[in-house]
Amino acid sequence: MSVDWKDNEPVPYAALCKTFEKIESTTKRLDIQKHLTSFFGRVIEKNPEDFLNVLYLCLNRVCPEYEGHELGVGESLLIKSIAETTGRKPAKVKEELSKWGDLGKVAKDSKTTQPTLFVPKPLTVQVVFNKMKIIAGISGHESQERKVREIKFLLTACRGKLRIGLAEQTILISLAQSIVMKDPAYQELSQAKRTEELTEASDIYGVKGLEERCKLTPGIPIKPMLAHPTKSITEVLDRVEGHKFTCEFKYDGEREQVHMLEDGTLKIYSRNLEDSSTKFPDIIKLMSQIVKPDTKSFVLDCEVVAWDLEKECLLPFQILSTRKRKDVKEKDIKVTVCLFAFDLLYLNGESFLKKPLEERRQHLFNAFQEVDNKFSFVRHMNATNTEEIQTFLDESFKYNCEGLMIKVLDGQESTYEPSKRSRNWLKLKKDYLSGVGDSLDLVVIGAYLGRGKRTNVYGAFLLACYNPEEEKYQTICRIGTGFSDVSLGNHFKFLKEHEISAPRNYYDYDKGANPDVWFEPVQVWEVKAADLSISPIYKAAVGMVDHNKGVSLRFPRFIQVREDKKAEDATTCEQVKYQIYCFDCYLRLSR
Repeated sequence: MSVDWKDNEPVPYAALCKTFEKIESTTKRLDIQKHLTSFFGRVIEKNPEDFLNVLYLCLNRVCPEYEGHELGVGESLLIKSIAETTGRKPAKVKEELSKWGDLGKVAKDSKTTQPTLFVPKPLTVQVVFNKMKIIAGISGHESQERKVREIKFLLTACRGKLRIGLAEQTILISLAQSIVMKDPAYQELSQAKRTEELTEASDIYGVKGLEERCKLTPGIPIKPMLAHPTKSITEVLDRVEGHKFTCEFKYDGEREQVHMLEDGTLKIYSRNLEDSSTKFPDIIKLMSQIVKPDTKSFVLDCEVVAWDLEKECLLPFQILSTRKRKDVKEKDIKVTVCLFAFDLLYLNGESFLKKPLEERRQHLFNAFQEVDNKFSFVRHMNATNTEEIQTFLDESFKYNCEGLMIKVLDGQESTYEPSKRSRNWLKLKKDYLSGVGDSLDLVVIGAYLGRGKRTNVYGAFLLACYNPEEEKYQTICRIGTGFSDVSLGNHFKFLKEHEISAPRNYYDYDKGANPDVWFEPVQVWEVKAADLSISPIYKAAVGMVDHNKGVSLRFPRFIQVREDKKAEDATTCEQVKYQIYCFDCYLRLSR
């Protein structure tokens, strides 16, 4: 039963919670979208001013990602808040959490032993969202205690689930559907016509001007376009047949977007949309040397790479990763960087997303100038045959690059597609030509307690890939190799703060691989492996390569933490399937 409210009244928080309960009761993606679409439609109809707050609460955010404010509320803080609110001991709350695996249920079932003088008013979405913003803004001395006080306010009035895992993609789809269905043009269509026309939604719903209103704007980052891996030069030629294409060195660094606003303000954003401006003060300072006089505003897509000034050569990514993530002082910089630009997305008030790469590249060359050892355009070559690509690939290895990026240069296929792994961009790395293809970026969801030398830390970890269709994390391997004593200590210190009492309902795992402790999906690791195999225990790509079995990694080895990736950016089950396909092809060719 849904919670209703009158037109123009604030949206009750209970209505959002009831929607979350419906979502949590099913694992079917279409049913989840249906529940969310229905609720969004009611909010749009009754009180559209609350809609933005509803969206943020669904996303578990208080602001856009690039603004960088997070709640900073972990499980231990919630346990303490529940205990203080209900007059119980934290140990008892934790015991019940282990039993039920859901803090929301524990909070709901906890009867306060402290008498109340009045019944609190029902919460509204706006009140909850404003409280969340206050909590996110608390920092400094005694911040944890102050957060507990604010959380206690919500717990006193709140009943039901406190948190639900809901993927951004589902929210976007439901948002689009709710707007489509409320549009008069859609309502006038016959049922048969609706089904046909929904494939051309942009022609019928009331957001025809959305692209005009939501333009690419300096200061607001977009998720980068990504490339598909390829297993051979022959495959590259098959994919780009009939098009002009270019090959670029693939540098081993950090993907960044550099923005300059019309007032001269400069910002740098990671591929994860985090503000990296204070991490690279040297790049901010560099802009005055590389920007030509006629360039007034821009969005630059580029790679930041560690650079050896004496030898004038690239250094491995591991060197770059030693730089602090925030508040770097220029005088304290020990790792010199060089900026390699490969795309221009915006220039002087005009978006270039729909322009072909060939044209974008020419504007890039015209708008900036190279500075030795500091700023350069990526090395590129417009190839036409296998021999040229092979020669350029070999050259990239000599320059300490990972391999090549191959991109379509002309036509509609060469436009820039934000947040998409496009087959119009291909990557060819040395790894792809020797056994298992790309390294995998996997989420840490559990750990096994250490023994012997590893007694006081986690001894091994349970990793998972991501299934975007089902919005689940599928286990893929147990890993205990590639760690130094120092790194194990660091992992223990970080992950200890993210331990949870039971696996999330969106973890796909077999009890045969149960870890000693479970984690929130908060960190992504780059991992290499000797090969892949079909597994009855691990769930990666289950049903995609074998009806009942998944894929696992053999002899996995830890490479590094991917600070630039969130859990939902991890290697997908589809990519795992492609990896095992590539490996099978390699084995056949090697025989």
